[in-house]
Amino acid sequence: MTKHTIRACVAAGLVGILWTGVMTRPIQAHHSFAMYDQSTTKTMTGKLVRYIPGANHAQLIFDVLEPDGKPTMQNGKPAQWGVETGSAAALARQGVAPKTFPEGTVFTVTLYPLRDGRPFGAMAGLLVACGTTMPAGGCTKATGKVLISGDDGPA
Repeated sequence: MTKHTIRACVAAGLVGILWTGVMTRPIQAHHSFAMYDQSTTKTMTGKLVRYIPGANHAQLIFDVLEPDGKPTMQNGKPAQWGVETGSAAALARQGVAPKTFPEGTVFTVTLYPLRDGRPFGAMAGLLVACGTTMPAGGCTKATGKVLISGDDGPA
């Protein structure tokens, strides 16, 4: 064998070993947030209608509230939004679980809205719980319990 042939065999073998290593590596799950407009945030106050726990992401479905605590009406019904959060396990470590965050809880959340305009978004870093009634002055960091903190949201 010539030196050129030996080098070609060694190179092919190394490429094969690297390729095998790449192909047998566990596939890591990923989630794209491309559907959310991350250049815009909305801070909304609502009353929890449903908490949907999930291994990867939980969801909070809520009726949007006006500053006086009355529901925002849309086509004769309360306007409803949803927000995708971190996993239910991660939320529970921060005190957000079905038992500690029951239906009827008034809360304020900051979210990245969907790009297509549907009433849903992804958590953008603020979740304040304010009990079952709207406090005077609205549900803010000053009037409620901050469960998840972020730079966005009411003072």
